[in-house]
Amino acid sequence: MSERTRGLMSEGAPQARHSGIPGGTDSPRGSSGTTSGAGTTAVTGDVGRRIAARREELGLSQEDAAVRAGIAVGYLRYLERRPTAAPGASALIRLADALGTSVAALHGGDVELPPGVGRAGPHSELVELGPEECWARLSTHGVGRIALHTPEGLAVLPVNYSVLDGSVSFRTAPGSAPAMAVGARVAFEVDHVDEALSQGWSVLVRGRGRAVTGPDAVRRLDALAHSRPWAGGAERDLWVRVEEEGISGRRIAVR
Repeated sequence: MSERTRGLMSEGAPQARHSGIPGGTDSPRGSSGTTSGAGTTAVTGDVGRRIAARREELGLSQEDAAVRAGIAVGYLRYLERRPTAAPGASALIRLADALGTSVAALHGGDVELPPGVGRAGPHSELVELGPEECWARLSTHGVGRIALHTPEGLAVLPVNYSVLDGSVSFRTAPGSAPAMAVGARVAFEVDHVDEALSQGWSVLVRGRGRAVTGPDAVRRLDALAHSRPWAGGAERDLWVRVEEEGISGRRIAVR
């Protein structure tokens, strides 16, 4: 058992992490929860979904994860398929250690907290990422932040995005704040923080926003997008592409 997991088990689950409601993929299914700490709701009925999401994030098969955790692969399949499954403390601790996360995170106890509340690693350094690795970390889709000027001033807004044909594209509503990226110079940022290992990375794309108007191009984006915007709304039918003029990235490595 890792020292971090012991600490979480002895001190109780922290409050949870909130990353904003991106405006531009489907809302997670609602489920029952319990109140923990200062009024924070920890969603306890979705442990299996969080296990599956973390496993897939690490690129592990169910068999690999089960071997790491020292549990039967059939039991892991059961946990991931049953939203109401409630694994015992021993199995949950093993899974948290195997997946490089915490028991609290698998219980949803960090859903409302900002990323990066953990402590810095003892021997960390900042490593520059090359363009190829930057695009690899952007992957095919996710949640990022678009920075642009609005009538109220500079704004940074969360959006769901897709990477297609070597460009970042996101879907929003005409007339919305993210739509102001059209014709403007913008910055688009994606990052990830691994609380358990005190590591993380960020990628920054600079460029100009362009509206995607060609019917074939719009149909292609609609067909290949991972899902609809998490924020919902059928009116979010404007696709904006960030024409990249520069890309850079950094990661925190712990030695």
